[in-house]
Amino acid sequence: QVKLVESGGGLVQPGGSLRLSCVASGFTFSSYAMSWYRQAPGAERELVAFISSVGGTTTYADSVKGRFTISRENARNTVYLQMNSLKPEDTAVYYCARGGVIWGKGTLVTVSS
Repeated sequence: QVKLVESGGGLVQPGGSLRLSCVASGFTFSSYAMSWYRQAPGAERELVAFISSVGGTTTYADSVKGRFTISRENARNTVYLQMNSLKPEDTAVYYCARGGVIWGKGTLVTVSS
């Protein structure tokens, strides 16, 4: 069974940091590019970051460039999203995805004082 499970969300103050993790199972993780998306209340889901199958290529939404870093550890079937200098507008449910077809259930990030 193909599965993606996110963790690491929570409440953080503006300027703080969080690291999200997504553990994959049921497929050959190292063969697939992975992405993080987010969906804020009342907004459409947007692509936040992308990483190629071996991690050599990464891309980011303009809104998070320089603050977020996507990485992966293929030996652990895990993709990460390190989020620094968080802003209230980063508040959203964050989803891990494979090819925009396979999705996790999401983890909520709330940035508030």
